Amino acid sequence: MSTTALSGLLEYLYGTLSVSNMRWVGEHLIEYAKKEESEQLRPYTMEEIDGMLDEAEAAFEAGDYLTQDEVFHRRKETVAV
Repeated sequence: MSTTALSGLLEYLYGTLSVSNMRWVGEHLIEYAKKEESEQLRPYTMEEIDGMLDEAEAAFEAGDYLTQDEVFHRRKETVAV
């Protein structure tokens, strides 16, 4: 990420987060940075993405998917209003 993008993100966070929330974010970023490389999140490889797409397409062709209404109702059930 470029310095300009990081600066913009930092300005945005300063403008939207409270001091305690900024401290929480900072502490968690430090914890993440201390983790071993194998424990950190990593981007998917193109092979992994292709595999996930193949699985999703096969499931769709087999009729294993939710309609828009089903997704809406599941979301409504799980999100407290």
